[in-house]
Amino acid sequence: MAGEDRQARGRALLAEINRDAANALFAELEDVAPDMARHIAAFAYGDIWSRPGLSRRDRALVTIAGLAALGHSQRELRAHVRNGLNVGLTPQEIVEALMHLTVYAGFPAAINAVLTAREEFAARGLLPLEET
Repeated sequence: MAGEDRQARGRALLAEINRDAANALFAELEDVAPDMARHIAAFAYGDIWSRPGLSRRDRALVTIAGLAALGHSQRELRAHVRNGLNVGLTPQEIVEALMHLTVYAGFPAAINAVLTAREEFAARGLLPLEET
């Protein structure tokens, strides 16, 4: 039962943040790694994203920074930039966080992240951004 509660809680949260992207990812995983989709819903969203202590907006910013620092997760980063915008982050806040990241993850990772974020901003008609 506890596992089902985690699944339900995670899927409900995903539906609020970005139902279409979650459903698309889960559909892609269904024929190759269906358990991965269940773990994403139950653990990442049912357990971690559902914890008290940080707002969804703050969690989105932390997630964007973490993925950007990896330097090789553009697909996931773009999805989380989309999620960040969905939960109230502004493009300027996302770019500022990525600028800050240059100190800790280096320019190559930060440049990759900015250009990945740019793709999502462009898709939403948010470019050009005003300077901060």
